[in-house]
Amino acid sequence: MSKVAGIGPEVAVATGEIVLRSSSSQTLVADAPENGLIEQCRQGDAQAFTRLVATHERMVFNLAARLLNDNEEAKDLSQEVFLQVYKTINRFEGRSSLKTWIYRIVVNQCHNRQRWWRRRKKDQARPIEDLTAGEEAQLSASRSESGPFEDLARREQARRLQAALLAISFDQRSVLVLREVEGLSCEEIAVALAMPIGTVKSRLARGREALRQELVRR
Repeated sequence: MSKVAGIGPEVAVATGEIVLRSSSSQTLVADAPENGLIEQCRQGDAQAFTRLVATHERMVFNLAARLLNDNEEAKDLSQEVFLQVYKTINRFEGRSSLKTWIYRIVVNQCHNRQRWWRRRKKDQARPIEDLTAGEEAQLSASRSESGPFEDLARREQARRLQAALLAISFDQRSVLVLREVEGLSCEEIAVALAMPIGTVKSRLARGREALRQELVRR
């Protein structure tokens, strides 16, 4: 593995891939202000980019897993997202938060991945075998207060919800996940997806209704 443009041993680029070593990177999350961290990354500071990855990698993976319903694809896509962040950090103009900017990259990458599947007839529903990392964490936190039947019911409910999400359009799904799961405001979603706030609100309303109808069918 070789280092490229100042990427150090914790976050390396090799054959077009960023290698995330989260077991050690979690201790490197920075206290530095966001603007200072961004400037350090622009100057090729490897430790700064490691802190950036450590701060955002869980969010990137969970969002990708929600949108794609495939943990392995989400892991691969997370690599692509941070590679793009690394390559384009100099273009970040600061008109939004860094996190919002990364949200846009994740959604765009997921959309491109789905179109790739569709062209190759791989966009048919796949069996849902695993919960996302966020859902697993929620279940783990509640296990001490519930029995096996309650755990099973929660797991089944999460699977039904994810299956219903996959049945609606990608545009509606991405807005719903950003609003209901990630907790972004409509204004923040509009910035993240580079669309008018009216479009966000209409997609959110249509997406909620489409999701409700899908859940009724299941």
